[in-house]
Amino acid sequence: MEPSQGLDAAGPGPEQNTKPELSAAMRAKIERNRQRALMLRQARLASRPLSAVEGATSAKVSKTIDSGAGFFIEEEEGGAEEQRARKVVHQPAPVIEPDYLLCDECQKPFMDSYLSNSFDLCVCDNCRNNEDKHKLISRTEAKQHYLLKDCDLDKREPPLRFILKKNPHNPRWGDMKLYLKLQVEKRCMEVWGSEEALEEARETREENKEVQKQKRFNKKVKELRRAVRSSMWTKDTSVHQHQYGPEEVVDPEEDLYKKTCTTCGHELTYEKM
Repeated sequence: MEPSQGLDAAGPGPEQNTKPELSAAMRAKIERNRQRALMLRQARLASRPLSAVEGATSAKVSKTIDSGAGFFIEEEEGGAEEQRARKVVHQPAPVIEPDYLLCDECQKPFMDSYLSNSFDLCVCDNCRNNEDKHKLISRTEAKQHYLLKDCDLDKREPPLRFILKKNPHNPRWGDMKLYLKLQVEKRCMEVWGSEEALEEARETREENKEVQKQKRFNKKVKELRRAVRSSMWTKDTSVHQHQYGPEEVVDPEEDLYKKTCTTCGHELTYEKM
């Protein structure tokens, strides 16, 4: 037992003391791994600002509160400080200048107006003229006065914008479509080309109206005359009685005779036995 213990105390042999040397590639790989581990550690410390100090440890301290209902409530202390420390601060949004519109009348910039929102017309509220230039007209007036069709208002590009309004004559009827007079006049010039062509079309339409009106009048007069004539004429429903004149001999050998009605001229031929 003693000799064996002496051998163990003597230590390992010379073969066990020799360590293999690392190559340059292995040492470079170890150094890269060490640098990567350091970078990961710094990143974790940056995400936890309370424990960012080297060698410091962060521990949550809980405070026990007696609820008085037979159980205890553990409340963590330092939670508010940690939440404030971890509060995310956002960068302020960039300041963008608003897009201003330029008024066609006064040449002043403005942001919003009734005509720009409803009819896409760059006119501010101060320059709006509801009595003449920026007057609203109904769809019926636009079609009759400016000789426009439905396709000219709705199909031709760009379609005219309008607003809906309750009918003042009867609210139960459909809503009225109100158009901007300025835009209707512009569309009228696009359709007819000039004021002279529009006036000629108006005159032609008026002449056609007069012709149709005269035809309707003549038709009514004709119907009235027919009704008057039919009321004055009476049909004779009595039976005609022949009134014959003197007897005349037609053929003595055959004993043929005839009589003639003095009223209608009917001839009655007969034979005597």
